[in-house]
Amino acid sequence: MPRTPHRPRRALGAALAAAALALLAGCASAAPADDATGGTAGGDDGLAGTLTVSAAASLQPAFEELAAAFTEQHAAVDVELAFDGSSVLAAQIIGGAPVDVFASADAANMTKVADEGLLAADPVLFATSSLQIAVAPGNPLGIETLADLAAPGAGGEAPIVVLCAAEVPCGAASHRLLERDGVALVPASEEQNVTAVLTKVTNGEADAGLVYRSDVLRAEGDVEGIGIDGSVEAAGSYLIAPIAGSAAPDAAAAFAEFMRSDEAQARFEDLGFGPASAD
Repeated sequence: MPRTPHRPRRALGAALAAAALALLAGCASAAPADDATGGTAGGDDGLAGTLTVSAAASLQPAFEELAAAFTEQHAAVDVELAFDGSSVLAAQIIGGAPVDVFASADAANMTKVADEGLLAADPVLFATSSLQIAVAPGNPLGIETLADLAAPGAGGEAPIVVLCAAEVPCGAASHRLLERDGVALVPASEEQNVTAVLTKVTNGEADAGLVYRSDVLRAEGDVEGIGIDGSVEAAGSYLIAPIAGSAAPDAAAAFAEFMRSDEAQARFEDLGFGPASAD
């Protein structure tokens, strides 16, 4: 499907493509910028326009707060946020959705967009995460490990478990961890984003689900998180990039850069994300 007329597709050069792929392989380890936007609160810095930002569902609490902070610094910029699984968002962008900035929960889906020549700049690594087993408060089934998710309980039945679909970053990471530990698990459902998994556990529709640590924290006590060894490596990294053809390219670039600022990095840490550089 072609991109919309006001979003002309612009191919990136070979050098940019190579740089993007290198970054996606994990070479982005520079320290966060002190003030990536250079803006002042409410100041007239020349940035203007409306930005549509497509971001991974797990980023919703952070991006809602940080978008508000960004628009306080850049009064003439409006930010509209859309959240879903990274694979869904990547498909929408490739299909021509009018998006200015893409924030992915993994490198694989950012690469899909890069391979179509749709990035206006190199993707930037801005956060990391880890997976946890979300269970009901008090952990009534005594789940402690991934193996417990497939083991019969006192009543002879295994817990009801929900996962993200395999094509979604949280699902891909979940399957890597289950395969690593040799756990054969048939989930009750596979969801298109991590928010749906969290909701099913919160509502009591499932006994457990694999979600990001940040999702456990945003549930504010409605679920309990059980740590998983090695889940940081499995979960991967969050990447952000402006999309080519934006009507507000300077604002789009500034928004992406803002996610590496001290203010943004501190908020990500508060919300349960890992640092942009894992030194």
